[in-house]
Amino acid sequence: MNNHRTTARETTAVQVHIPSPYPTAAPAPVMPVQPNAVPAVASVVLPDGRVVTGYAIEPTRPEPVAAKPAVSCTAVNVAIGGAGFLAVCGGLVLLTSFIAALTAFISQLIILAAVIFGGWIAVQLFSTRGHQGGTTVNIRKAVIKRNHFHS
Repeated sequence: MNNHRTTARETTAVQVHIPSPYPTAAPAPVMPVQPNAVPAVASVVLPDGRVVTGYAIEPTRPEPVAAKPAVSCTAVNVAIGGAGFLAVCGGLVLLTSFIAALTAFISQLIILAAVIFGGWIAVQLFSTRGHQGGTTVNIRKAVIKRNHFHS
């Protein structure tokens, strides 16, 4: 008798998935291309008289060092910052001038309205035409009875 107990892990089947690569296009065949110019062939005579012939190999040239700017980057940044600061200060001066002019304009409008309204009131008070066609009522002699004036 087998006293070995089976567990759930042992009874489950394991599936292994092996990825298959996608078929890729065949690489383009390498075609020999004629160079635009025929390289120069160099011959060297060795001291023992043998002649070695081959293509001349140009030595690798180092990349040119980047030219240093005539003005340092710090000086350029300081100049740009100064120009920006002056622009902001000029804008604030213009804004302050605009606010002062707007305040003066509004105060002049208020004064103009007061002069016009005061003139209208003065004309109403001092004109003589207002009493020619109207009825003058002496309040001290009038008797008020049921919202009617009786004299």
